[in-house]
Amino acid sequence: MSQSERPASPEALTEVEAEWEGVDVDAPLVGIVMGSQSDMPEMEKAGKELEERGIRYEIRVMSAHREPTLVAEYASAARMRGLKVIIAGAGLSAALPGVCAAHTDLPVIGVPLTSKNSAAGGLDALLSVAQMPPGVPVACVALNGARNAAILAAKIIDA
Repeated sequence: MSQSERPASPEALTEVEAEWEGVDVDAPLVGIVMGSQSDMPEMEKAGKELEERGIRYEIRVMSAHREPTLVAEYASAARMRGLKVIIAGAGLSAALPGVCAAHTDLPVIGVPLTSKNSAAGGLDALLSVAQMPPGVPVACVALNGARNAAILAAKIIDA
């Protein structure tokens, strides 16, 4: 691994975070991520709810399985970029919410999604999001519950 590929040290990240604290920008407060472009119709419901509440957000597609480094970098830098909550939607094995939670101290809300390949109507995704190990908490909303995830994110931000 070359020097440029190595993640920044915790000390360097703390220095950068301190510099960003005083910057007043219209940064998004909520990050919405999903494992596949096919998840967009459901996850856009979270964006719509946040828009109606006047909460800035960003929305991205990234796979915990196909792009694990990208997901880790996104979650690791989320607080520094001004995010307060991450909403992560995924189907099948639904690893994305847990991977995000493993790389950030921000609240992560998991949205288990159904698909034509889901086991038992989405039970696979639901259990993957809800059954996180101790120390890696992920809030879990209902199957295809992106709108509820946005409402929960809004409550967290106002808390």
